[in-house]
Amino acid sequence: MKYIVPLLFLTLSLSAESLDVLIDYASKHSTVVRQSEAQKELASLQHQKSKADRYGELDAVGSYAHYNLPRTLAPLTPATIGSGEPITTTKDLFSAGLSYNVPLFTGFAQTKTVEIEHLAKQMAEAKRKLTKEQLIYNIRALYLNALSLEEMLKAQKAYTSALETLTRQIGYEVKLGKKAKIDVLKANASLQGSKTTEEVLKSKIAITKAALSSLVGKEVKSLSSVNITMQKKLFSLKKMEEEISDLNKLRVEELSLQKAQKAVSKSKASFFPQVGFSAYLGKNYGEDLQRSEWDNETLWQAGLNMKYNLLDFGKSDIAIQKAKIAKIQASLHKEQTLLNLKKDFTEAIATIEQNYALFLGNKAAQKLSSESEKIEKVRYEHGAATLNDLLLAKSKTEQAKAKVIQSRYEYQKSIYYLDYLREKGTKDEN
Repeated sequence: MKYIVPLLFLTLSLSAESLDVLIDYASKHSTVVRQSEAQKELASLQHQKSKADRYGELDAVGSYAHYNLPRTLAPLTPATIGSGEPITTTKDLFSAGLSYNVPLFTGFAQTKTVEIEHLAKQMAEAKRKLTKEQLIYNIRALYLNALSLEEMLKAQKAYTSALETLTRQIGYEVKLGKKAKIDVLKANASLQGSKTTEEVLKSKIAITKAALSSLVGKEVKSLSSVNITMQKKLFSLKKMEEEISDLNKLRVEELSLQKAQKAVSKSKASFFPQVGFSAYLGKNYGEDLQRSEWDNETLWQAGLNMKYNLLDFGKSDIAIQKAKIAKIQASLHKEQTLLNLKKDFTEAIATIEQNYALFLGNKAAQKLSSESEKIEKVRYEHGAATLNDLLLAKSKTEQAKAKVIQSRYEYQKSIYYLDYLREKGTKDEN
């Protein structure tokens, strides 16, 4: 029997999933990450399409037409008429061939489109990394919340067990006439309150694990402990602000600004002539009305076409103005993002320092509460204090213990949040 408990703990530890394992699984299977990867792939395909558009299109074309009056298979020329050979005419004209069209000059609109789609592709990649960073932080935060609640539940069970022991002891003393019956009622009331708290903690654990499972993409039942080192850390805000320019959060805004700049240039394309090239090679078929035989003629043509807008009643000017306003908005958004990042870094460092101070304060309070509880227990046993005094001391000790647990995990969570801001969660990616 003595081997059963160690074996049980070994089984639980083997089935428990570590934080790193869950992050690795979620990075590959999370629907959020897969959606961002799909967006990246779409942006890449759109970039390829914009480059392919520069080479034009080669089409197979065909047609059939029935006329009320006969038509020749090919346009007549003086040389054809003067040759003396019979000219094929038909009322049912078939044609089949190849057509090629390509823009030669679009006022640099195509070039700017390719550049804009390339920037969009880079933005999609940066957003994919940011999505992964956000996912990792959320998983870490929920994982720590669940561990904190489990540790608090464990402490609460120990508190419940201590109250049960106290209740039994008081009940025994009541039978001996040493204590009043009211003390048993008070102890039982505290015991029931502690058991209720246990159930509340169990519900919170279940809810947190459900949220964690949703993020990870599979059911999470058992968790492994996380090594938390409680020590005062010194962070250089100036050094972190120097890192901001390399962050994907700011890179997205920079790319957005560049896209807006390219869009301004693209909107000016209407001020230039549009030049294109087209070519056709094919055959016309038809049944000669005179000979009742099928005949065909080969036709080909190649040419340039040009279009230059003289007046569009201000539409081009409006398009340019809209593009310029979008550029201003992108510039302001980038500036605000930079300010927000500096603020977030300041708050994150302050939160880490605050949580560390809270941990030290709660630790000291727990020690004092524990000593007070021991004193109240001795006083109660000697009749110098009431049960209310002892239960209050026990309650304060339990509250201090819960605050120590909470502040310890909140400290680690604030470290993870700073990692998220610095985009250090995805260490495997550049």
